[in-house]
Amino acid sequence: MLSHKTIHEISTPNAAAPTAADARAARRDALFQESWNTWAQRWILGTAYALMPSRIAAFPHLVVHTLADALRGGTRIPDPARTKPTPDTFGGICRDVSAETVLAAGHLGFFPWCHCGPLKWWTREQRMVLFFNEHHIAKRLRRDMKKAPYRVTFDQAFEEVIAACAGHRSYNRHSLTWITPQIMRLYTDLFDQGHAHSFEVWDADGKLVGGGYGLSVGRVFMTESQFSVAPNTSKMGFAVLNYHLAKWGYVVNDGKDFTPTIEPMGFRLIPRAEYLAILQENAAGEHPGPWTVEASLAEVAEWDPTGAKTAAPAKPPKVKTAA
Repeated sequence: MLSHKTIHEISTPNAAAPTAADARAARRDALFQESWNTWAQRWILGTAYALMPSRIAAFPHLVVHTLADALRGGTRIPDPARTKPTPDTFGGICRDVSAETVLAAGHLGFFPWCHCGPLKWWTREQRMVLFFNEHHIAKRLRRDMKKAPYRVTFDQAFEEVIAACAGHRSYNRHSLTWITPQIMRLYTDLFDQGHAHSFEVWDADGKLVGGGYGLSVGRVFMTESQFSVAPNTSKMGFAVLNYHLAKWGYVVNDGKDFTPTIEPMGFRLIPRAEYLAILQENAAGEHPGPWTVEASLAEVAEWDPTGAKTAAPAKPPKVKTAA
């Protein structure tokens, strides 16, 4: 027996069938949600974060600068010459923020970031970056990459990756995230335009167990976030990403702030002026998307970023001397 819905669909042949775009939009709507409980938790933890002893001195400045910029109507594209020293290089609150303004701001070294309240523009006086010839892959990680039952892809599950990056960590159910639904939609729009990219790590059963995403700004890649639900999976995928970035002619991977996770990989702080010079000199030439993985985990495990691996010179033959 046909249901009422089926009868209606048959009797209405001109009814629009769901398109691939409709399905994609529905999937994104389902992924990019924030419950009231999660929203309240983010506000509480975000306020606590701003009032930590190491940051509380900058909090009044942040409030004053935010209110002043709001009264001016906000900032569409931040001006590198008009940042505030406290908090560190605050560039204003985001006005009419879109994929286009995020990309334009990225070319000037800025990024949108905020735990709660209006989205704000930031840069840094010291930028944590990786020059690929300084990339360090730990020996143990190389061994794991050679035998791991994982597969790495690029740009195959961007929405799922960014949603996972925003999710709670297994070791901390009350983790604070800045990846709000607004950020998710902005970077997904950038992904649709070919500027944002993801890497995914899949286990033998086809389950997504690690990944990360970032923004390509010319030949500079700005890593935004990573996640992992199995040991070292994000590190493995990150090594594959850095291998390809180096192969494709990128000059740095920008990690923005110092973290104890990326420092052992070879990331180091450089002055803002040096970073801006790199951005200016490499504003064009990004690898066109969508990206495709061109080397396996095992192949990347053999990669020597320094280029120092060369064949050992042959030993000179022994010359017999007369007795």
